[in-house]
Amino acid sequence: MPTLPEVGAIEAPDAEESRGWHRSVTNGAYDERMAKPAHPLLVVFDMAGTTVHDNSDVARCLADALRTAGYYCDDALANTRMGMAKPVAIAELAALSLERGVGRAVTPSLVSEIHRDFLHAINEHYRTHPSVRAAEGAAEIFAALRHRGIKVALDTGFSRPTVDIILARLGWSVPATLDAVVTSDEVPHGRPAADLFLEAMRRCGVTDSRQCAHVGDTPSDIGEGRAAAVGWNIAIAGPSHTREQLDPLRPTHLVSALTAVPAALGLSLHT
Repeated sequence: MPTLPEVGAIEAPDAEESRGWHRSVTNGAYDERMAKPAHPLLVVFDMAGTTVHDNSDVARCLADALRTAGYYCDDALANTRMGMAKPVAIAELAALSLERGVGRAVTPSLVSEIHRDFLHAINEHYRTHPSVRAAEGAAEIFAALRHRGIKVALDTGFSRPTVDIILARLGWSVPATLDAVVTSDEVPHGRPAADLFLEAMRRCGVTDSRQCAHVGDTPSDIGEGRAAAVGWNIAIAGPSHTREQLDPLRPTHLVSALTAVPAALGLSLHT
């Protein structure tokens, strides 16, 4: 298993975070508050690898686009940038290739060109490939949470055109299935920054991140949850990243499957 290169500024939480600080979406300031409620008001889920089945398809398409442009990138290396906004991931992976002496100077126009190639491949995959499906339990979990009055949103490192293809393929929509869907091209900064999560809060009318949960399967997902100071920062260990890779980043909960998330939230979907 490859060692994970550093992704953004994802580090173990410091002493302030361990005391349970929270961020208010209204003023961005940190305040010490009372303990979080028993259950969240909002749960924000990642897409590929978390609620949408992924057999390393995204990493493969990303690596292929970089190799086509003359850079070194294998699927395992591309996997270390999963969850991030794809243009940022491309720029970082191209820079790593240059450190090996492979490739050409990284420019915004070149990143855009590689991103276009990636989008063509991944959009075609989501539009036509027979393996595209929801992760086990995803639709049932969404419905059960919403039945309990808990808002459900998706956020992602994909841009809106790709997300719309996925939603159409799976039959998910706002407001029928979900309360909000936020894409990386709709916020100033993608993961591991908090922007995606804070925008999901805004769209769902929730103002206290301590009353919210984030669920994802990558280091950048954990970084996003920490940056937003969520009450539940749940990581799913699996094909994308192992328990050994995710545990040092100290999510509040580390589970083995999406179906284990309700229990981590203190909920039973069978009552």
